[in-house]
Amino acid sequence: MTVTGPCNAPDVVDVVALGESMVTFLPTRPGRLADVPSFDRGIGGAESNVACVLAAAGHSARWVSRVGTDGFGDHLTEAIGGYGVDVSAVRRDPERPTGVYFRTAGDRATDAHEVAYYRAGSAASAMAVENVDMEAVRAGRVLHLSGITAALSDECFGLLWQLTAPRPDRPLISFDVNFRPNLWHDADGPRVLLDLARRADIVFVGTDEARVAWGITGGPEKIRELLPEPGVLVVKEGARGATAFSQAQPAGGRAAKAAEGEPTVNAHPSRPAADSAHPSSPPAAGSRAAGAARVGAGGNPQAPGRATHPRPTATPVTFVPALNVTPVAAVGAGDAFAAGFLSGTLRDLPVRDRLRHGHLMAAATLTAPGDLAAPPARAHADRLAALDDEAWGTLRLGPGWTTQQAEEEVRTP
Repeated sequence: MTVTGPCNAPDVVDVVALGESMVTFLPTRPGRLADVPSFDRGIGGAESNVACVLAAAGHSARWVSRVGTDGFGDHLTEAIGGYGVDVSAVRRDPERPTGVYFRTAGDRATDAHEVAYYRAGSAASAMAVENVDMEAVRAGRVLHLSGITAALSDECFGLLWQLTAPRPDRPLISFDVNFRPNLWHDADGPRVLLDLARRADIVFVGTDEARVAWGITGGPEKIRELLPEPGVLVVKEGARGATAFSQAQPAGGRAAKAAEGEPTVNAHPSRPAADSAHPSSPPAAGSRAAGAARVGAGGNPQAPGRATHPRPTATPVTFVPALNVTPVAAVGAGDAFAAGFLSGTLRDLPVRDRLRHGHLMAAATLTAPGDLAAPPARAHADRLAALDDEAWGTLRLGPGWTTQQAEEEVRTP
């Protein structure tokens, strides 16, 4: 999708993704980290994964972050840029290193899976309003963020708090909750994530995350009760599928555009006004807990916490079952799903097709090793997304499906 416009805004892109990416070391064979003799190098980062998938799918994408001046920083920027992502706004930090992590070959869902992070004090953990190119961050139709960034430091939280502040020229805010308990060193995490999600326009969250973070059970409808504010809420239910809630009669602004299926934002947003004109600073100096003060202790919502946004009078619900996939690796599937849904949003597709493109992008990652996989060609994905419900339900996808024709991959029982 090509964005054209006035010559004074050549850097406007479809999606900007802000967050930390790390060099990933993948074991060459199964086993405990203590037993694996060698590793292959890769890249990993929730936000950059989304940017890479969108760029590979034909959208213009920018990744904004900070890396060290070390060789790992070189590798990250070169590898992500190799997917067609604009990395010109990535800044180098001579005093802090690029983050790295090691993981075992097993599925993250098993008890045997191990991950060793070396990201404390990383260049990305020092991201703040003062050292990030805010103009580059805001020069997108969509700004994609995740809860991982908020967990890195108070400075990172302050940056997200400012970026999600209400302002008339704000990009559409996409927020993936991405609750990682091990990243939070105190009890603030669930409250912070809920508060940030309430400020976003499109929110992605899994039923498993909602249960662990907020104690919410009972299905997607209960999560929507907790989060009525976003114009679009996408609840992922694992192998069952995904449900999208969209506001039928929102108050207006970016949420209305998202819910009504518009391309969501101005193609060429004007440069932001002075930040001092907007309530964008955290309620207390760098305090993540204060930023989420509207939520009760332990992450359980209090009634006053939902009073700042009107509840929609009706909430259309769209459910799309997940595909039948022969998985190779589960890592990165959630990021790919978000990228597929955002791709459909940028293309003004119906909500059902946005969810289907999310499932298709996730299937591409599930059927390939590593965090990233080449998505299907757009025409190929569009053909599959247009299948009737019966054909969609009998679709079977295995390794290599993205390079096959639709007729070859549809196999009924």
